[in-house]
Order: sequence, then structure tokens, then C-alpha cells
Amino acid sequence: MRLQKHYVRTVKDKDYSKWVVVIPPEKVKELDWKESEELEPKIFHGGLILLPKKLKLK
Repeated sequence: MRLQKHYVRTVKDKDYSKWVVVIPPEKVKELDWKESEELEPKIFHGGLILLPKKLKLK
């Protein structure tokens, strides 16, 4: 997997960007995730957990 920074736009001399995590297709298939599925990010012990919004981690 890879973390990438993507330029979005410049407004009043300020650059805006977003961060994208690239997940290999075989992992997406293994998780049975679909394109445009909403994911819920959770920070846990200094790491990032991504879960489909339909699942809830308490």
C-alpha cells in the first residue's frame, strides 16, 4: 500500500491537497469492498483502521 498526496487546487495563493491511500485490487476483492463504498477511519495505537461504514467499531 502507498500513501499519496494529491494536489486539489490553489485559492488565494494557498495550495490545497488531499491524501489518498492506494489499496491493491486483490485486498479490495478479499475484503469484498465495492467502488465508492464509504469507509470509517479509526485511530488505534498509532495506526489507522478502515472499516466500511455499515460496520461499527466501538
